[in-house]
Amino acid sequence: MDDRREAIRSNAKYLRAVRPIDPEEISEYLEGGEHPAVVKRILQEEAPDLGLIEREDGTFVPVTEEPVPPRRGQVRRFPDEYARRLEDVLADRYGPNWHEGASGDLLRSTIRRFKADYLEGGRVEYDEDVAAGYAIYHLPGYYAAVQYALEDLAERGLLDRQLRVLDVGAGVGGPALGLFDYLPGDALLEYHAVEPSAAADVLEELLGEAGRNVHTEVHRMTAEAFDPATVDGEGFDLVLACNVLSELEDPEAILRSYLGALSPDGSLLAMAPADKHTSTGLRELERALEGETVAPTDGEGAGDDGEVTIYSPAVRLWPGERPSDRGWSFDARPDLEVPGFQRRLEDAADDPDHDPGEFVNVDVQFSYSILRLDGTRRLEFALDGGRWAKMAEMDRHVTNRIDLVAAKLSRSLTDDPDANPLFKISDGSEDLDHYAVVTRETALNRPLLEAEYGDLLTFEGILALWNDDEGAYNLVVDEETIVDRF
Repeated sequence: MDDRREAIRSNAKYLRAVRPIDPEEISEYLEGGEHPAVVKRILQEEAPDLGLIEREDGTFVPVTEEPVPPRRGQVRRFPDEYARRLEDVLADRYGPNWHEGASGDLLRSTIRRFKADYLEGGRVEYDEDVAAGYAIYHLPGYYAAVQYALEDLAERGLLDRQLRVLDVGAGVGGPALGLFDYLPGDALLEYHAVEPSAAADVLEELLGEAGRNVHTEVHRMTAEAFDPATVDGEGFDLVLACNVLSELEDPEAILRSYLGALSPDGSLLAMAPADKHTSTGLRELERALEGETVAPTDGEGAGDDGEVTIYSPAVRLWPGERPSDRGWSFDARPDLEVPGFQRRLEDAADDPDHDPGEFVNVDVQFSYSILRLDGTRRLEFALDGGRWAKMAEMDRHVTNRIDLVAAKLSRSLTDDPDANPLFKISDGSEDLDHYAVVTRETALNRPLLEAEYGDLLTFEGILALWNDDEGAYNLVVDEETIVDRF
C-alpha cells in the first residue's frame, strides 16, 4: 500500500470516532496536499475495509452495528431503473426496436428453446442471445424471490448492515438486485459475483445501478475453478447459490466447498425453481450435507470447523430424526406487475405458434434452503413423545385424532377455488408426505390458512387418514381441530 493511501486511511480511522469524514478536510492534512476528489475515490475504495458508508453530502461515517430489519412487505414490481438499464442493453445489442422484426423473433425463439431444454432436463448454455432472453424472462421473478427468502434471516437479526457476499453462478443478476434493494440505504455491501458466461455482460451492466455503498466485483470463472480464499478479507457473511445447482456436474461438492467460505456465523442461501425435479434435488442436497463437518476456507479470519445445520425452511423438531420423504416444498408469492420489456416482446409476437402470455413470466414460486455452520436454526424447538404425535409413527395413528406440531411448508396446493385447501406440513421425521386438508374452516383452525410459509403450528384434534391414491397421509382439519401458531 502506497504511503499516500495509508495516510488517508489513518486520518479516516482517527476521524471516524470524532465526526463525519470529509475528503476536503483530509486533503488539508496530507503533506503536499491532495485533491479532495482523489481522497474521496480512495475512501470509496477502502470503505468496505474501514467499515464506512458514504452519505449523500459526500462525507463518510461508520456503518451502524444494528442488524437489517425484516421488510415483511410484498414485492410488487421490478424497479424501473433496472428495467431501463436492461432495455438499454437490449437496444445496444439489437437496436431500439429490439422486440420487433428479426431481433424480436430471435429473442422469442431463444426463450422458447431454453424453456424447452429446461423442461427436458437440459442445461442452459449461455451465449449473448440466451443471456438477453434469460434476463427478459427470469430477472423479475428471481429479483423478488431472494427478498422473501432473506426474511428468514432478517427476522432473527442475522443480516448485518455490513455484509460480505459471494454470489455463485450469479447469472444476469436477479438475486443480486433483489439483495441490493432488500438492504436499507445505510448498509455497506461488498459483493463478489462468480459467473463465467455471457450472462456476466448483462450482470455488469445492471450492477451499474447499485447504490454508492455497494462495492461490486465480477469474477469471470466457473464455480469449480473459483477459489474464495483469493478474495482478501475474512469469510463471507452470505453465500448465494441461486438457480445454478441443477446446472453443475457435482452440486454437492460445490456446496460443500462454498460452505467453507462462510464466516463462523454466516449463511449459505441456495435457491431453485419450484418444479418437482429442481425442488426435490435441492432437498436431497441439503439432506446429504446436513451434519457434515466443514473446514473453513484458508485465509484471514478463518474460524473453526463447523457442522452443517439446516437453518430454514425445513425443520427438525424431533432430536435425532431426519425426514426421508420426497421433500417437494416450495413457497409461492403474489405475481408481480408485468414489466414493460416483457409486455413489448409479448405484444410484438405475431407468428401462428404463439401461445398468449408465452413471454410474460411474473410468477414468484421458489424453493430455498439456508444452511449454517454454527448450529442456529430459525425455529429452535425440540419435541418429546409425552403429548405430541410423531410423523415417523403416523401409521400408528391412522383413523385417530391426534395432537401434532408441524411447520407449514406450502401455500395451498389446490388450483380449484372450490376445493378444500391443502398444505404440505412437516415435523422433520417423516418418511412419507403429510398434508393438512381443511374440510371445514372455523375461527379455531383459521391460523393454518393465515400462517406464512415456514411458520410452526400446533394442531389439536387433527384426524389422521391414509391416502392410498397419493401414497401419503392426509391430516384432516375440521370443526373439531384447533390450530395455533407456536
